[in-house]
Amino acid sequence: MSKLLSSIVPALALVASTAGAQATPAPAQQQQPQQPMGFFITSVGKGDGANLGGLAGADEHCQQLARAAGAGSRTWHAYLSAAPAAGQPAVNARDRIGNGPWYNARGALIASNVADLHGDVHRDRNSINKEFALNEKGQPVNGRGDTPNQHDILTGSDSHGRVVLGSAANTTCNNWTSNAAGSALVGHHDRSGGGNSSWNAAHGSRSCSQSDLVATGGAGLFYCFAVN
Repeated sequence: MSKLLSSIVPALALVASTAGAQATPAPAQQQQPQQPMGFFITSVGKGDGANLGGLAGADEHCQQLARAAGAGSRTWHAYLSAAPAAGQPAVNARDRIGNGPWYNARGALIASNVADLHGDVHRDRNSINKEFALNEKGQPVNGRGDTPNQHDILTGSDSHGRVVLGSAANTTCNNWTSNAAGSALVGHHDRSGGGNSSWNAAHGSRSCSQSDLVATGGAGLFYCFAVN
């Protein structure tokens, strides 16, 4: 009997120690901090059609909205191209937004670099779509099927982020100073509508006025990127 007990007791001790080890919770995995916002669509335009006060006025609008959202310590530029005019050279949107990576207000990656943003090597390497192209408040922007539709985003650019051939009046609303006649290239942030799913080069606007931008599915909104 003593031999039987001497064999059972160590076995029970082994089972107990194993159960205790299994019951000990594993140390919690440290959560990675959310990446800072480096991209957004303006929650509101400037309210004067495509007259944004030029590139400088558009940049300041980005900066103000970012500041209100707690991201004002970074330098923000509008994703807008400008045509050569009045002795000034052309400006390409892709050349004024820094190098990336850029994340939205919820910490989701939009693009790792300028090449991925524009599909220079591989198409559709960015996450600009209705789910991820949020405003500075972390909210989705109305697209096709919503009321009102606001998916027309001012860019003045071709699909590679460069200024298009043509006069400033007909490609960039006179370099973002016109609220009347003229036109500007727009993209569709929701990748839907008009037979063109480009986020930055879907079609030209009807005119540069606020009423015409609204009538065709826009609101004078534009993309903002942190350059640092």
